[in-house]
Amino acid sequence: MIEGKNVYDQLFKAIDFNKTVRNVALKSAEKAFWIWNVKKNTANKPKEIQKMKFYMGTSILYSLVRNYDREYISKDVLTRIYKTLYQGAFFSSGQKAKDDFNKKYDFYPPNFITLSPSKACNLHCKGCYASSTKLDAEKLPYKVSKRILQETHDNWGNRFVVISGGEPFMYKDDNKTILDLASEFKDSYFLIYTNGSLIDKKTANRIAELGNITTAISVEGYEQETDDRRGTNTYARILQSMDNLKSAGVPFGLSITATKNNAEILTDWEFYDYYFQKIGVSYMWIFQYMPIGRGFNIDLMPTPKQRFKMFKMWEKCIREKHYFVADFWNSGIVSDGCIAYGREGGYIYIDWNGNIMPCVFVPYHKDNIFDIYRNGGTVTDALFSDFFINGRKWQKRYGFGNDKEKPQNWLMPCSIRDNYKAFRNDIITDNIIPEDKMAEKAMNDTDYYNKMIDYDDIYREITEEYWQKRFIGKRNQGRI
Repeated sequence: MIEGKNVYDQLFKAIDFNKTVRNVALKSAEKAFWIWNVKKNTANKPKEIQKMKFYMGTSILYSLVRNYDREYISKDVLTRIYKTLYQGAFFSSGQKAKDDFNKKYDFYPPNFITLSPSKACNLHCKGCYASSTKLDAEKLPYKVSKRILQETHDNWGNRFVVISGGEPFMYKDDNKTILDLASEFKDSYFLIYTNGSLIDKKTANRIAELGNITTAISVEGYEQETDDRRGTNTYARILQSMDNLKSAGVPFGLSITATKNNAEILTDWEFYDYYFQKIGVSYMWIFQYMPIGRGFNIDLMPTPKQRFKMFKMWEKCIREKHYFVADFWNSGIVSDGCIAYGREGGYIYIDWNGNIMPCVFVPYHKDNIFDIYRNGGTVTDALFSDFFINGRKWQKRYGFGNDKEKPQNWLMPCSIRDNYKAFRNDIITDNIIPEDKMAEKAMNDTDYYNKMIDYDDIYREITEEYWQKRFIGKRNQGRI
């Protein structure tokens, strides 16, 4: 029986066969993946959770096949994806480092890091915290950015890096750019979140040459929604950048902020068919609006009813059409809940000031990388702040990493977004530092506190019985 890494090998290698032979190989490998992931269920998770992981895992493969057949992804780039993303990040060539870390600290390290090396951005989107000019924007020195990635590469075995911003393609220090940083780590795969306005043909070709980068381009919906928030003609520039990437053979995806104003668009098949079939995206990240940053507005979040409707749509995308869509936080099922606080398989976030946060949506920190380096430490030291430790303890109580207990409601996985009372009572510490004035205001705003908890209570009422019956029922527990 094909298991573990061999399943992924079979699934991925089948892409490059002729269509007839490939389809037979795909179905055979897919069946083996089902047996390994769902029927054997070595993770010992409820059956319905493992099914969702299966649909999610196979949908990325089908998305790549779809665009490879249309020649939107070149064979050279596909080969690099196989070596860096599948063999490197998914089945890490850094496993020895992970095992050594576990022996030393009694838990496995995070799987990746999100780094925002610069706050600079060429757009001024409504409600964004990062609208600075390139002249005054904070940024990390290139040597510090490289040192952070070198430490997580060598000491954590990481082979996957997320770059955010600001606008990453504006980053420049010591005459080095974000593409230079990716070239330093050829065995790692980089996911870069970008507004998409700066990817000209030269940049797209350079990304193709490197072969270890994919870009998630931000839109708000269609042209009208995108230009309304991001500026006139932004959408046209985005479409041109997408054409440049397709011509160069580089896969790309979308990054979408879901609000109550565009939630209905995100529950319509037309939206997904347009981007996956007509435009040629390979994946889609949906980030439900989190009331943090400048001008936060709790009332802008998708309503609880809209959110549950989005959950249903997400499942249809990965199950019925093999569209690789991840909805934060509706997809918490496939990540075993919250992935913040540097947990096993999770991540941490470092911003342009060097502040080390548990998540891009948790704007509070205890440590700063510059202080750690001045004291002779490494980025690993940040994992052991009381703030991060409290977060990981909460995650375990909530069901991650504890096979003896049934997971709590992973339809509400986020510590700060879905469990705000627990975040305030059990996770934050007296010594945490707000990322900015708005984060400080949110912490001290009674109305904010009450509205966040009210939202959580309403959504729990909508989802709890569904979660218990579908995912935690006796028939779905453990092995099958």
